[in-house]
Amino acid sequence: MNKADIFSGIVSGRYSCRAYSPEKVSDADMAYILEQVRLAPSACNRQPWRIMIIGADDAEGREAVINSYTRDWIRTAPVYLLMLGVPAEGWVRPFDSHSHIDVDVAIATEHLCLAAAARNLGTCWVCNFDPAKLRDGLHLDESIVPVAIVPLGHPAEGSVAPDKKRKELSDILIAR
Repeated sequence: MNKADIFSGIVSGRYSCRAYSPEKVSDADMAYILEQVRLAPSACNRQPWRIMIIGADDAEGREAVINSYTRDWIRTAPVYLLMLGVPAEGWVRPFDSHSHIDVDVAIATEHLCLAAAARNLGTCWVCNFDPAKLRDGLHLDESIVPVAIVPLGHPAEGSVAPDKKRKELSDILIAR
């Protein structure tokens, strides 16, 4: 199988997993995923992100995540990877002073999700959380911005990727 076919399989097989088994994520899988995040591109190679790993044995950290997001399914994930931005390190477009920190953290987050899918692990982007509750619960420095919570783990038995419902290519292309 060529690289394009492998990549297509990873992309089409990745889905927002909302049920996890209690099985531990191996150290090898975690190292692989974190290395792929480390290699993610960013504007001017600033890499303005940090990752906080909250494992099954971190009761205070897990409670902070659970208190910041009101859906019960998140409790099933054995690991949470918090994708954090560092605004002082982000590239700012000089023409309009627009910070690209969210873009850079999003690229790193998608690298995380695709790397996890390549290892047959589930993830889900969670952006609908209360950042103040998360910040307070984790005692985050004000210089760091929580961007996304990514639950990570082995999908629970019976979890399957739903059919992808996406717009047609003709609906997303703009003609000149």
